[in-house]
Amino acid sequence: MILAMFSHARFFLRNSQQCAALACALVLMVLAACSSNEVDPDDLPAELVSFDSTLKVRKVWSKSVGSGTENLRLALRPVEHGSTIFAAAHDGTVLALDAANGSKRWEASTDLPLSSGPATDGELVVAGSSNGDVIALDASTGAYRWSVTVTSEVLAAAALAPGKVIVRTVNGKLAALDSNTGETLWTIQQSMPRLSVRGTSAPVIASNMVICGFDNGRVTAVDISDGGIIWDVLLEAPSGRTAIERLVDVNSIVQIAGGDVYVVGYQGRLGAIALESGQLLWSREMSSYSGLALDINTIYVSTERSEIVALSRSSGRELWRRKDMRNRDISSPAVIGSSVVVGDFEGYLQWYDLSTGDLQARVKAGSDRITSQPLVVNDLLYVMNDGGKLFAYSIVPPQQGD
Repeated sequence: MILAMFSHARFFLRNSQQCAALACALVLMVLAACSSNEVDPDDLPAELVSFDSTLKVRKVWSKSVGSGTENLRLALRPVEHGSTIFAAAHDGTVLALDAANGSKRWEASTDLPLSSGPATDGELVVAGSSNGDVIALDASTGAYRWSVTVTSEVLAAAALAPGKVIVRTVNGKLAALDSNTGETLWTIQQSMPRLSVRGTSAPVIASNMVICGFDNGRVTAVDISDGGIIWDVLLEAPSGRTAIERLVDVNSIVQIAGGDVYVVGYQGRLGAIALESGQLLWSREMSSYSGLALDINTIYVSTERSEIVALSRSSGRELWRRKDMRNRDISSPAVIGSSVVVGDFEGYLQWYDLSTGDLQARVKAGSDRITSQPLVVNDLLYVMNDGGKLFAYSIVPPQQGD
């Protein structure tokens, strides 16, 4: 139980007294576990299984972006626009790279402890910092455009729309900034619990709406023009005796396909919500802080216990489940070709067959944790580890891999 708690210890406290109380409780639990020398094998990270590869994966290029993030679990995920990959590191470095070969197009030093992003619309590149800064750079040159300080740490990538930059902060605020000046246009606030899982759901733009999950278990759609609430859904109500038991954070990014919004919460539920009305179409018990991915018929979820589950998009019915990465703190899944890919705390990437869940391939992207979801662009998969190194991989066609 203790190792499981620490492997999932992503908690963010909003109250100093509560922080001290929880810290003391954790210390006492560790001491008790050490004195008894009892460790539940079910809480240990799974050993990687041996298997016969059915897929050949090739590293196309790799690039050091900047210094690593240690155990901060930051939302520093690369993003693509056209033929360019943009990536950022915690030391303040932002790079624009050629997507095909990794050659550098420009580099900017922001001198900020970057914690989220970058995000881009092809005109601006926007990143957030641990100090609550939002900085915008020119996407073509990396030149400074503007920066502002928002109300608290930014742990989710911004969303960009014509004239607006949408930012979510850890104190439960969602704000629209003017894309030319950084001036605040509107703000909404959700009530936040005193204790939450570290991380925040990134805002997603769909038509005239901004959709985002919050730490109180709610998913909200607001009008992008003025921040007016269009719909608000409680995915799971908090329950339990302790603050930890009542955690119901929606930290992962909502996924939108067709007319439906798919979302999963921690110690909560996986659900499908009608995009236009906010009606909850179906839900089932599920716990995840990493997130989910979609293809045309299927949802793929990385659970709290680092199991990979495939479910029907239409009903939520489970199709297959893999437990071989259990307790390895896996990333949100990414779909490429006929595979779903996840990274783990030792830097391993594993490919699974979309239809059957069979393990197809394994590569090691350095030795650092992979926190952020891999990025898929056409036939390339990009992944940035917590050491600040970016890798690009491709699947070798069978006739070349024989």
